[in-house]
Amino acid sequence: MPHAPEDRSAPDADPAREEASFSEQVGAAIRGSKLGHLDPAAKPSPRALLDAMGGARGLVESLLPGILFLVLFTTTQDVGLAVLVPLVVSIGFVAWRVLQRGQPVLAFAGLIGVGISAAIALVTGQGEDNFLWGFAVNTVVVLVLLGSMLARRPLVGVVAGALTGTPHAWRTERAKRAVAWRASVLWLVVIAARLAVQVPLYLAGAVEALAATKLVMGVPLYLAALWVTWLMVRAVLEPPVADTPGGASADDAR
Repeated sequence: MPHAPEDRSAPDADPAREEASFSEQVGAAIRGSKLGHLDPAAKPSPRALLDAMGGARGLVESLLPGILFLVLFTTTQDVGLAVLVPLVVSIGFVAWRVLQRGQPVLAFAGLIGVGISAAIALVTGQGEDNFLWGFAVNTVVVLVLLGSMLARRPLVGVVAGALTGTPHAWRTERAKRAVAWRASVLWLVVIAARLAVQVPLYLAGAVEALAATKLVMGVPLYLAALWVTWLMVRAVLEPPVADTPGGASADDAR
């Protein structure tokens, strides 16, 4: 008697398993960055925030190219000099880290930004075009934040869930979900404010004011937003519990 043919088709993918795998990948990427060194449950401190920026060295690598551009362009009005000197300095930062067998990721990321910005300004010959790349990056961040909120996965909740190892809780527990939304809106306002202030300066050709504003609304503003976000996240953290889609929170148990 002939046997019925075996069904060798692949089993349907498990959405919950795929989502967990994606969360694990995002978590691994975040924990491998400087941001991953933050402990959301710990009390915020200036030292911890500085470490998240790569330490004093990372702070210098972030600020010095912009300061050099501002000083050189203000004093010489020479676009080539004002963009090439910061580029050479950024190359030096990367080389320094490589020679010391450090982690050149942050410095290399900064070099890419400085290099692209310098190339655009050199091609057009306009000092204000040195900031076009930054506008593009900020616009992408705004779109990512908006997209995450439209998808009901606020970006801050994704990051906090990765750092705490409880990605599901930031979508299902009311307090955590509210913080994820509010903190994501905070970052959306911060990035959008940079564009709202700086784009008009770009259109007006106010290069010196644009360079100064970018410095003021850069690292200092990011550190302030990170501090507030940390306080918000820490306020709703509880002792770790099993984080499963079917698990109940401590509040539900009560």
